[in-house]
Amino acid sequence: MQRIVGLVWPIVLSIVLPLVAAWFAYPDTHLPPGFGVFPPLFVAAAPGFNLLVFTVIALVEIGIVIFLLFPQRFGFTVPAPSPRPAPAKFPVWFWIGAAVTLFFWWLMWTRVTPFGDLVYYAFTPLWWGFILTLDGLVYHRSGGYSLLANRPKTLLISAAVSLVGWTYFEYFDYFALGDWYYPNSTMPQLSHSTIVLLFLTAYTTVWPAIFEWYNLLNTVPRLATRYTNGPKVSLPGGRLLGIGFFLIFAMVFYPYPLFWVLWVGTLMIFSGQLIRKGIWNPFTAMAQGNWGPALLMAMGTLCNGLFWEMWNWGSAHPTNPVTNPNYWMYNIPYVNVIHIFSEMPLLGYMGYMPFGILAWVMFIWLGELFGFDTALLPNDRDRSAQRQVR
Repeated sequence: MQRIVGLVWPIVLSIVLPLVAAWFAYPDTHLPPGFGVFPPLFVAAAPGFNLLVFTVIALVEIGIVIFLLFPQRFGFTVPAPSPRPAPAKFPVWFWIGAAVTLFFWWLMWTRVTPFGDLVYYAFTPLWWGFILTLDGLVYHRSGGYSLLANRPKTLLISAAVSLVGWTYFEYFDYFALGDWYYPNSTMPQLSHSTIVLLFLTAYTTVWPAIFEWYNLLNTVPRLATRYTNGPKVSLPGGRLLGIGFFLIFAMVFYPYPLFWVLWVGTLMIFSGQLIRKGIWNPFTAMAQGNWGPALLMAMGTLCNGLFWEMWNWGSAHPTNPVTNPNYWMYNIPYVNVIHIFSEMPLLGYMGYMPFGILAWVMFIWLGELFGFDTALLPNDRDRSAQRQVR
């Protein structure tokens, strides 16, 4: 019981703190506008473009790109890549997934009606088809290993964690006054209960998709070893925890300047507690000089983000009727310019990187809490048998 309390209290506090802050930040209602409306709708326009903020964030992101491209200039030794195993035959689920993906992609973008109301339900099968396709590609490139083939329970659990995890982020989005919102979630063609069910099932796709991308990048020998020998950086768990609590509390009072806290502050809380408890996480590897797990998860999530935004954009083209209730838009302050795929601003894509690491540490945290294995690769160090003694 003491172990469970020790794991859970920071996360419970992360949920309670915004409510406490809102009591003072909104003296009339004690809650931010639009709180509890599900799926979240537009609240108010965020502040417009700010050149100074845009420039600062752009310079930081350019620095990250330079770091990823030239790690040797930052103290990394890039070893020779390991030999790639002989490819395996594409499994049957690769072809099934590819067919499902292509069909629902076509259906979502063309909005054809021969299939009746099926077009309104296209989002989730599109993404599960894509997950199967990625898994089959991993199986092929790795010589016969994939989550579905070797760890189907992990893949299934990741879907359940995804449902809980994205609901957690939707909760914080209320306090950020809607970094994103869903303008089609009140479609008259569908009942509200149906739309809620569509959203909850769609939430199951997030974690599995980014985990498949992580495994796929690990099948590229040059990437798998590129960031494994770097500077040893140990992060202070307790300090991360304290800063994370402060940031999410302050975000309620200053939602626009601190819009990024939704990802970074919660990442500090989850990873800080894992570090404090001595539980393996990507920052444990970083303390040993291996930045590969964190960076490949971040880059894999960024790759997946391009597909998220592309399919979202094509599902709501203005010349066609709106048929995707899961369609989202962004309301990001200061940098909401230079859009790729119409909705996501250019600088916003980098937000996928900390989000991917955050999703992973949440998965590891829940694995420790409920006792399931969180290994994603055959030699992952976060499997139960190799967890550190706390």
